[in-house]
Amino acid sequence: MKDPRLQQDFFEQVYAVVKLIPQGRATSYGAIARYLGSGSSARTVGWAMNAAHGRPEIPAHRVVNRLGMLSGKMHFGNPMEMQQRLEAEGVHVVDDQIRQWERVFWDPMKELDT
Repeated sequence: MKDPRLQQDFFEQVYAVVKLIPQGRATSYGAIARYLGSGSSARTVGWAMNAAHGRPEIPAHRVVNRLGMLSGKMHFGNPMEMQQRLEAEGVHVVDDQIRQWERVFWDPMKELDT
């Protein structure tokens, strides 16, 4: 069994990246995992986002699946909250999917110095 401290350290690394996503942009669980050198850990990034609720300094609404779908919306206070937060930042969402995903997508591998 993994040491729970390792998971907590990974979660904090995820949060550090998520805090850097600019308003009006979004990224994917997998993009964060790849940036952190753990490309197969997209699901763990999702768990980190679920654990981030109640921490307003972490903009979890800006992290979606690889297709731009609001796959984590059910983990917010109400199912529309994720979409409402994104739309307040100018991100257009239709049927739980970010429109113009290629334009909105923020890739930490390209945007941040590695």
